[in-house]
Amino acid sequence: MSLFDIKSRPRRSKGVSSTDVTVDPSRNLWFRLYTPTFSTANPLPLIFFFHGGGFAFLAPDSKPYDDSCRRLAAEIPAVVISVNYRLAPEHRCPCQYEDGLDVLKFIDGGKCNEAGTVELKRSFVAGDSAGGNLAHHVAMRGGSHKFSSLDLIGNISIQPFFGGEERTASELELADAPFSTWKRTDIMWKLFMPVGSDRDHPAVNVFGPNGEDVSTVKFPATVVFVGGYDPLKDWQRRYCEGLKRAGKEARVVEYENAIHTFYAYPEVPESDRFVEEVRNFIRDPIGFCSADQQ
Repeated sequence: MSLFDIKSRPRRSKGVSSTDVTVDPSRNLWFRLYTPTFSTANPLPLIFFFHGGGFAFLAPDSKPYDDSCRRLAAEIPAVVISVNYRLAPEHRCPCQYEDGLDVLKFIDGGKCNEAGTVELKRSFVAGDSAGGNLAHHVAMRGGSHKFSSLDLIGNISIQPFFGGEERTASELELADAPFSTWKRTDIMWKLFMPVGSDRDHPAVNVFGPNGEDVSTVKFPATVVFVGGYDPLKDWQRRYCEGLKRAGKEARVVEYENAIHTFYAYPEVPESDRFVEEVRNFIRDPIGFCSADQQ
């Protein structure tokens, strides 16, 4: 434990029980499973959550993520699986995407009895910042994989970490914003990308000159959460527009006064609004996205 990354143990608290489940000890691939302890009339949706940290820091047992996933499990309600993927620079792209997909396969294969009663046909990927990037690429890989029971129907993209060689207006105008300035993100991209790549690599600039063709892949409905004081907001809006051009259901929800990582602070009003919007999206992903067109 460090002052930078305070850890939380699995426990029963606030109507949610958590436990850690190992997938592959050889690469320290595991997840923290959050299950509501109160009874519900129907099976719960399943959320695969990928934490942020620039692909190089933090984990599911980092206190802010433990608190956030516990809150989502209780208030949606849903079963939440928070994935511990390998970190850069020791493990570069695409290791993180492979780890994410392998956890989906693990659950689809029925290897986690601790998950309880979940509705695998109502599965979602979610992630904040770097985790939002990871959720996109896991969904891309999942769209080409034939699952036996699991069906990804939604992508909860929370201030996702995308970029490119271009400097956008928001990156330049918000150069002194906390957490995600272009100077910091440039370093994180260098640690994460394959050696010799630039920021137009498809892992970074998903709709850039080298991007994959999303239109040919089964891809879930997507909500993109954007903060008005996040330097990455231009890339996040472009991500949503790129999905729409590819014929996918997508919608931006923007909070004008929110900084990067606003959702981790329950005392700010945008945090409550965020949870409410996630709940509405999970109830009807396509309807939620379609409402943006009305």
